[in-house]
Amino acid sequence: MITIIPAIDIINGKCVRLTKGDYNTSKIYNEDPVETAKQFEGAGFKRLHLVDLDGAKEGLVQNWKVLENIASQTSLLIDFSGGISTKDQVRKVFDSGAAIISIGSIAVKQPDNFNEWIKEFGAKNFMLAADVYDENIVVRGWTVSTNTSIYQLIEQYLEMDLKNIFCTDISKDGMMQGPSIHLYKKIIANYPDIKLTASGGVSSITDIEQLDQIGCHGVIIGKAFYEKLINPKDLRKYVD
Repeated sequence: MITIIPAIDIINGKCVRLTKGDYNTSKIYNEDPVETAKQFEGAGFKRLHLVDLDGAKEGLVQNWKVLENIASQTSLLIDFSGGISTKDQVRKVFDSGAAIISIGSIAVKQPDNFNEWIKEFGAKNFMLAADVYDENIVVRGWTVSTNTSIYQLIEQYLEMDLKNIFCTDISKDGMMQGPSIHLYKKIIANYPDIKLTASGGVSSITDIEQLDQIGCHGVIIGKAFYEKLINPKDLRKYVD
């Protein structure tokens, strides 16, 4: 059964959401991300997708305190991303309470470094964060386009035994118009051994059921919770 993973995106220490990755569309939902994390934990969720949007944009982790506070005040299994650029930062993120680190920009721009991290810390402790637009990877907080396709990136890291992958279709993110079912079906068909987590556009229970049916391992949900389009109480069969 698919795993529901609520998302908290951070700008200036606050819980926000963007639309299509545009920082100018930032909307604050809670001044205190820890409070939001506790609400998700109280609803029965076990995982949390925590994104340092400031870090992603700057290429250097910014919101350390948010990670530390959520990790120390909840029992959520946190996967963290945003601005991790050195091995020392990888170690610090783990030491600060993250169980999994999601890597996007470095995986594309500095694959040798990422391969080294995988060898040292273990492939199971990382997720490959594939943010795409028209099936090509976008990096640096969705601000820089590349000519690398999602398929090229997956193949590159399958060789390192990295099978935990989450894919965000930026054109769907924050639009509340449904996820990229066709894209995810295509990815799963090509790479049946990966554990694919879908992200972007989920706005209903039906969307979650469709993603479950096509074989997605997990789904990251953000704005649909914050805008109350999905009630966590309706997801009991996925979290109990």
